[in-house]
Amino acid sequence: MGNRVRMAVVGGQRGGAFGNVLASMVNAVELVAVCDLNPLVLASWQSKYPGIATFDSYEKLLDSPMVDAVFLATPMLIHARQAIQALRAGKHVLSEVIAAHTIEDGWELIETVEQTGLTYMLAENYIFTRENMMVQQLARAGEFGEITYAECGYIHDCRSIFHHDDGRLTWRGEYIRDYNGAPYPTHSLGPVVKWLGLGEEGGDDFEELVSLSSNSRASVDYFRERFGAEHPGAQAGFWRQGDTSSTLIRTKRGVLISLRVDLQSSRPHNMVHYGLQGTKGAYMGPRFDGESPVIWLENESAEDNSDTQWKSLWACAPKWEHPHWQQWSDEAMAAGHGGGDLFVMKEFVAAVQGRRKPVVDVYDAVMWSSVFPLSVQSVAAGGAPVRFVDYRQNRLKTSIK
Repeated sequence: MGNRVRMAVVGGQRGGAFGNVLASMVNAVELVAVCDLNPLVLASWQSKYPGIATFDSYEKLLDSPMVDAVFLATPMLIHARQAIQALRAGKHVLSEVIAAHTIEDGWELIETVEQTGLTYMLAENYIFTRENMMVQQLARAGEFGEITYAECGYIHDCRSIFHHDDGRLTWRGEYIRDYNGAPYPTHSLGPVVKWLGLGEEGGDDFEELVSLSSNSRASVDYFRERFGAEHPGAQAGFWRQGDTSSTLIRTKRGVLISLRVDLQSSRPHNMVHYGLQGTKGAYMGPRFDGESPVIWLENESAEDNSDTQWKSLWACAPKWEHPHWQQWSDEAMAAGHGGGDLFVMKEFVAAVQGRRKPVVDVYDAVMWSSVFPLSVQSVAAGGAPVRFVDYRQNRLKTSIK
């Protein structure tokens, strides 16, 4: 492999959102191939990137010696299998979320990374947004005191992408039809995990969760209005996933994390639904467009605690802006997901080139993703507590050998 990482995008539609990011990193990464089942998608990539190799077979792509790494932007339920295939074919892997949807796939993914020694990273972009990285700086410096509680949520009405124009379900629609749990947890949990330092050596980690779901109503109404009362999606009981799932996670040191996932309710998208409470301060993310994230720190209030007013997080920027945002803010804001897409790709390429662990490694990936299957288990048992799998114990045993 040369100085540049030769990258192939797998899943040309979602992967297309990273075109500008890849173009901005030409000194570090070379876009060499794209793989998709749709010939129109491949033609679009060829038009935009003349000379790029195109594949309609994942297996043929993995056989290509021109590819060093794959970026998996494919349907969620095949991420683990495709990542394992790529690693066994000698390719580094950057995978969209979630990493795996079963506990067993999580174990196999870890074992494959360990056996091959290749780089695997979860492309969790929400940990890299400006406000989340600033809160991480504050939390790691102890400005909130001992953190006791965090809340997070992914609230995004996705019903329009549950179906094709003719009413057939997309993979996302099938996912909501077939499962009932916390279906998309990592965008919400990733930043909180980084604030708390979960999974780090000698640190805290997830211990158990309880999960409940509301009634399923929003998608029934939507499909009835869009496709008529005879469509299966308009029938009561068709959708297993409730409109809102609520999951409480307790860490080994007793921190409580409240996670809400809602992909169906009719309301504006909110990708910054976060809160943090410590013994010396608190943080609240915006609840609607145009609202500022706010922070309160005891050590900046009056001595008698009479000054209890929130202030904008942005007022902390001169002291607490993350170095990434100090250096690359202009490039980040030109990328997607609040700048996160740029930093995901930068981190992955740097990890491959530096032969080091990425900021979201395979242990993080399967631990965060395991919230989905464990929450399904808890919901099915009426909200019974479910303990997390100790994936990281495998890492400990490996390091001792």
